[in-house]
Amino acid sequence: MRPGGQPNLQQLMKQAQKMQQQIADAQAELAETEVTGTAGGGLVTATLAGTGEVLAVKIDPKAVDPDDVETLEDLVLAALRNGTEAVRALTEEKMGPVSGGMGGLGLPGF
Repeated sequence: MRPGGQPNLQQLMKQAQKMQQQIADAQAELAETEVTGTAGGGLVTATLAGTGEVLAVKIDPKAVDPDDVETLEDLVLAALRNGTEAVRALTEEKMGPVSGGMGGLGLPGF
């Protein structure tokens, strides 16, 4: 802080640029990371990118019962939800330390 309570704008800009780079680095790391969600004890697995994009769904033949399609549908949905939760946790882990510091700058929305 400068005399009179005014923030040093040059210092704030440097901090903002540093955080912007940290966010870009974290986003790039998330895009390269894959997480797996499972259901039914591994009968169904869903692989998602750290960005949340679904990359693959694998279904063990043991989970396929033509007379009980609803259970398979539930397992696929559960695996996708499990994978989505893993993406959320990963995003929080990677972005939390970076975006958490923005509150100190008084930036709205952070």
